[in-house]
Amino acid sequence: MTRPIQPPRFAITDDQIAAVVHEFYAVMREHPGLGPVFAAHVTDWPAHEDKIIRFWRNAILHERDYNGNPMLVHQAAGDVRAGMFDVWLGLFDSVMRRALPPETADAWSALAHRIGRGLRKGVMDRAAGAPPRLD
Repeated sequence: MTRPIQPPRFAITDDQIAAVVHEFYAVMREHPGLGPVFAAHVTDWPAHEDKIIRFWRNAILHERDYNGNPMLVHQAAGDVRAGMFDVWLGLFDSVMRRALPPETADAWSALAHRIGRGLRKGVMDRAAGAPPRLD
């Protein structure tokens, strides 16, 4: 693990991040709309969940152990639609509300919604044939 370059965005433990990610994917795999989309792209769930845990540890704790590009992955998938992000965020929020103290869930939700807005915009731009934005 690379040392953080700045303080965490909010107080949360490694175990809380992992618990939310694991519970979210358990719920999401059962979802009739999102489950099949993820199943078409994820062949190794433990590896995927570990990668997403690293993503959130980077986004929240500023650890630098994640090396991926969620925007490109979502754009390249081909079957990710803008409306799916609202469902994804709703499921994610419900998991966080069950697993975390309210102030932690609220802070993580705000971050997830900000990231989700960016991903949704990128997917919409790609579907419309717009050139990728680099800002």
